[in-house]
Amino acid sequence: MFIIKNKRIFISISIVLVLLSIVSLFVFGFRIGIDFKGGALVEVVYKTNRPAQSDLDAVFKALDFGSVLIQPTGELGYIVKSLDLNEAQHSLLLKTLSQDGKSPLEEKNFNSIGPSVGRELTRKAIIAIVLVSLAIILFIAFAFRKISRPVSSWKYGLMAIVSLLHDVIIPIGLFSILSRFYGAEVDTLFVVAVLTILGLSVSDTIVIFDRIRENLRNKTGNSFGDTVGKSLDQSYMRSIFTSLTVIIVLLSLFFFGPESTKYFALMLTAGMFFGTYSSIFLASPLLVLVEEWQNKK
Repeated sequence: MFIIKNKRIFISISIVLVLLSIVSLFVFGFRIGIDFKGGALVEVVYKTNRPAQSDLDAVFKALDFGSVLIQPTGELGYIVKSLDLNEAQHSLLLKTLSQDGKSPLEEKNFNSIGPSVGRELTRKAIIAIVLVSLAIILFIAFAFRKISRPVSSWKYGLMAIVSLLHDVIIPIGLFSILSRFYGAEVDTLFVVAVLTILGLSVSDTIVIFDRIRENLRNKTGNSFGDTVGKSLDQSYMRSIFTSLTVIIVLLSLFFFGPESTKYFALMLTAGMFFGTYSSIFLASPLLVLVEEWQNKK
């Protein structure tokens, strides 16, 4: 009942975090990766010592090589993302990375993605997110179709959608900060992270809503707010422990996994944390707030 009694505080916290995330998104924006805008990706591994990243950045800047992003991978490697390269530019890039042969290296991977491929990936990513969102809405509408009192079934769906927006906007705002200060780029892993957050978040919300539905049928509680409060008391620890086990795995991936998946793991961690928060402290309190507004009419 503590959550329901202080529902306006928890809802206000969510509103502030969402607004800050939107501001961050507009102020910092995103770095768009080569998966979407087209370009080249080169992975190299040095045979002895790896040159300092700052030295390579300075050389590429002096060469006016265009937008070049260098990311460490493993103990001796770098992943280099750049604009699309022709053969001469590719050779120059490898020569620069090897510091004119002073730092012998081996090219492990070279991929070139044209702008047309990038546009196709963008279109498919948008379609995927829209279709997943629609599927979630339809599922909620079906699952709670028999609930009509004291809050209509479509309002459960609406609160779940509000929670989904909350759970996606905050990690995206965090990612815009990472993009601005640490060079994180929007790529296919970013889209996978968004879709995963949508699925994990709504499942947690539905579990708690289902507990509310069962308690309403059993007439547990003296009022709707009391029923929701008792439902949260019965289920919030399960939600927290389930999310905590996933977060531990994701943090392990962030700290010990490859460089290429660090931002993916961090974004999923944020999505799991705020998804659990919204399921407990946002979606259900919003239902009680809606019911109170109905009674005042």
